[in-house]
Amino acid sequence: MEDATDTLADVDEIVHEPDAEFVESTNVWQFMQEHDIADYDELIERTCRNVDWFWDELVDYLGVEFYEDYDTVRDDSKGPQFSDWYQGGKINIAHNVVDRHARVDSPNRNRVACIWEGEPGDVREITFHELHRESNKVANALEERGIGTGDTVGLYMPMVPEVISILYGVLKVGAIAVPIFSGFGTDATATRIEDSECSVLFTGDGFYRRGSEIVLKDTADEAIEQVGHVEHTIVYDRLGADVAWHDERDERWDEAVLPQDDEYETKELDASDEAMLLYSSGTTGKPKGIVHTHAGQLMQCAKEIYFGFDHKDSDRFFWVSDIGWMMGPWTLIGNHAFGGTIFMYEGAPDFPDPDRFWEMVDRHGLTVFGISPTAIRALRKYGDEWLSGHDLSSLRLLGSTGEPWDSESWLWFYENVGGSEAPIINISGGTEICGCFLMPMPIQSLKPCTLGGPGLGMDVDIVDSQGQSIADTHERGFLVARDSCPSMTKSLWSGDERYLNTYWSTFEDMWNHGDWAQKDEDGFWFLHGRADDAINVAGRKVGPAEVEGALIDHVSVNQAAAVGVPDDTTGQAVVAYAILESGYEPTADLRAELREQVGDELGKPFRPREILFVDEFPKTQSGKIIRRAIEATYTGEELGDMSSIENPDSLEKLEKAS
Repeated sequence: MEDATDTLADVDEIVHEPDAEFVESTNVWQFMQEHDIADYDELIERTCRNVDWFWDELVDYLGVEFYEDYDTVRDDSKGPQFSDWYQGGKINIAHNVVDRHARVDSPNRNRVACIWEGEPGDVREITFHELHRESNKVANALEERGIGTGDTVGLYMPMVPEVISILYGVLKVGAIAVPIFSGFGTDATATRIEDSECSVLFTGDGFYRRGSEIVLKDTADEAIEQVGHVEHTIVYDRLGADVAWHDERDERWDEAVLPQDDEYETKELDASDEAMLLYSSGTTGKPKGIVHTHAGQLMQCAKEIYFGFDHKDSDRFFWVSDIGWMMGPWTLIGNHAFGGTIFMYEGAPDFPDPDRFWEMVDRHGLTVFGISPTAIRALRKYGDEWLSGHDLSSLRLLGSTGEPWDSESWLWFYENVGGSEAPIINISGGTEICGCFLMPMPIQSLKPCTLGGPGLGMDVDIVDSQGQSIADTHERGFLVARDSCPSMTKSLWSGDERYLNTYWSTFEDMWNHGDWAQKDEDGFWFLHGRADDAINVAGRKVGPAEVEGALIDHVSVNQAAAVGVPDDTTGQAVVAYAILESGYEPTADLRAELREQVGDELGKPFRPREILFVDEFPKTQSGKIIRRAIEATYTGEELGDMSSIENPDSLEKLEKAS
């Protein structure tokens, strides 16, 4: 969930000011009233400086159910690196997100848990009662195959409603869910199967994307052949495709799961028992297996949906994500903790036309919509006319994460999609905490691109290279956490050494998140990209996001990507790629103008050595630009595993441009 913004000089004006009626309708305002908290600053002070009080108070406040109460909210005798939260408590995520809502006396029993739309336009609705029955069938199928507490189960699935019952069924038996992005190719999938050693893998024959049938099972088969471990592959039939079959391993969903008993007694687990293994790919090295617990993951996701996204019973919540990314489980767990309705979509954002999202918001009456800034830039390029004729007035909050914002695109999203009324809850944290270090509260005023401030209960700060706080100096520094939170990974699957070295070795007893952060004079927090991505030009450092922001500030540029490349004179030089707005042509004059634009905004040393024009960037299915692919293509280095790229043809275009 790394995020960044363009320069503060461009985003200094408050453009969103919630009125008193809206503020007083929010969940966070109600919490403040109940605890005699006067204003936002006091809210952050109370929740972030007294984290034990906050996370203890939250259990009852959010109605989270433990089978057995915990003895102490936290034992941090081993330091913040190894805090044990809700010690002695017994809990299960599945009980909280599905079982209790399916009770005969629950008002949520027949409430819709998921509205799903396939790319061809087919629609399904699943109630909590139906989800409960199918989750129980999954649990029984897993136990029949020898899966129990602490075992790992892979989910390499298309985005169909069954992924929810699979996830919750895995949690019911006490096993550890291992979601794998459906866009991964053989190598990336094999790496995650090998590391987690899952003996059961759920997959599908395939899914629809841009009108084509994408076969998933062949990739699953190749990955299993490469690394082994998987003894049972349970295959959901989405396409009715003719796929290779291995009788000794493969089983059909209709035969393995659906005939099972639809009753199951969910396991009562220790609060610190592992629930999920989420992989953070990073830019180099082996993917990190992030270990999340039942109590921690549930509490963080529920807190953020309830307060940051102001959960209401009438909400229909849509975040553009795959189950294999953190935002997929986050959406499900956070909303279903309150019996909320989520919307799930299978296909591409611009198929068959660029108004697919706007048409679905209108038709399904969606109320919360989260998306990456890069995807918004791509949709904006198609033109405002694609929004006309669609009623988006049901939207009351917008969300974003994962990519740098520029002020022009932020304002387009705010004004055209949100009607200049829905706040953009721009969030940043990571897979490592299954949530956010920074997120605006809906009661806050907003400047374009801001991340508001610390998330509730998140003791974050901005420090210099010596670890001294510089947040109130308004200087740029390192984003750190001074304390743990319940959802912070309890370690890495590969062991403590890499965990401590990655997050805790830079500053004493502080989590180094690796982002450049800055708090402005008005108290708004901004991010400036990854500190380890900084481009060092003759000893002067600049973040790629700043160069990209300066380029996007030019009227001709829709999207930009900046990378650092070797340079004989300055050590590193900036090379930038740009996608132009409609009506602009790549010319030498424009190239020179864009170089000057960057020089004027950031200083002459950071003028790109070269500016190259392309039609598209390599992206994941969720719309995230894969910058390491851009850099490797330019420098001629080994690309490595590029299996997450949705548009591999873009690499060839990058090469030609270079």
